[in-house]
Amino acid sequence: MRSDINKKNYLQGRSPIGGWLYIYTMKRIFLVLAGILLLYTASAQKSLLAQDENNKYIYYQVVDQPNATKDSLVGKVNSFLHEAFKKSKRIQTGDSLFTVKDKFLTYSAFTFAKHESGEVDFVLNIECKDNKYRYWLTDFVFRPYYKDRYGMFVPENGIEIPLEKASSKLDKKDLEGYLAQTGAYCRQTGDNLKAFMIQNHQFSKANTQPARRVVTKKW
Repeated sequence: MRSDINKKNYLQGRSPIGGWLYIYTMKRIFLVLAGILLLYTASAQKSLLAQDENNKYIYYQVVDQPNATKDSLVGKVNSFLHEAFKKSKRIQTGDSLFTVKDKFLTYSAFTFAKHESGEVDFVLNIECKDNKYRYWLTDFVFRPYYKDRYGMFVPENGIEIPLEKASSKLDKKDLEGYLAQTGAYCRQTGDNLKAFMIQNHQFSKANTQPARRVVTKKW
């Protein structure tokens, strides 16, 4: 039966070997394009991070919110942190500066078997003034995971790597993946904050001011 099918394909100008080569080639092209897209996305997300005056990685933005008093913005920040960081430790400095310490998971980069590869500790700061607020995430510290005897991925005790010093301690490809995931997490957190802050507010458009190198003493 198979020989009859191959003969029919040959007579119709369709070689079974040629068809297999076509499918194989298309799969290779798809994988190459997917890899290029992944690298491009990772590079774009990594570029979201800047460096502050102390050469520490930072994600920093100032957002204008016209017709909003400082007190009203403070109230919204309180509500946002209560919803978004319920289990995190929150500190309020003065009447308008909030600080939160939390962490997020990172995942293995450029592998098909996706699993937790570690976690990144960070500090989120939000400060309010009349008609505007600013927020920044910084103090990123990577904690690698390993697979224990039960097959679970858990933190390695005693290993804490600030992302600014990670280039000498982590593989370059892995570090680029962690920086990209950090940038993506920061952007998503900022988007969530901005969406929350404009609820029930007469507002036109947020004016963000990203910078590759920022000075946080003046705003």
